[in-house]
Amino acid sequence: MKILIFLVFLISILTVGSCDRKPFVEYKFNYNKESDGCGNISPSFKMISNIGGERFEFSKCLPAPFDASSLDVKRAGDTVLVTFPVATPAAKMATYMITLDIDSYPRYHYITIDEETYSIGYSDK
Repeated sequence: MKILIFLVFLISILTVGSCDRKPFVEYKFNYNKESDGCGNISPSFKMISNIGGERFEFSKCLPAPFDASSLDVKRAGDTVLVTFPVATPAAKMATYMITLDIDSYPRYHYITIDEETYSIGYSDK
């Protein structure tokens, strides 16, 4: 009987303790150069949602060679802001296929990539 009371107490403490999560945004970023120049930009924007967050796949015109360390991902309210580097006028440009995995708590409802904002539709079923 004491073991059962101890287990109920332990599970209660762990349950209450696990509810105190701090807000965060984590991301993984991959990119592949598709071509020189920006004439082959695909207008498609793909989102795959799963238990670990969302994956976004899209084409982007960026300075070549691209330096991923200049990518900025942060959270502002219920929006995740993704900012790519600004190209200098003399920079050569290339088309890159971008894969961006985002995991965030609490749930975000919008993602802004440079100046484009997309609504993330969630179903709470």
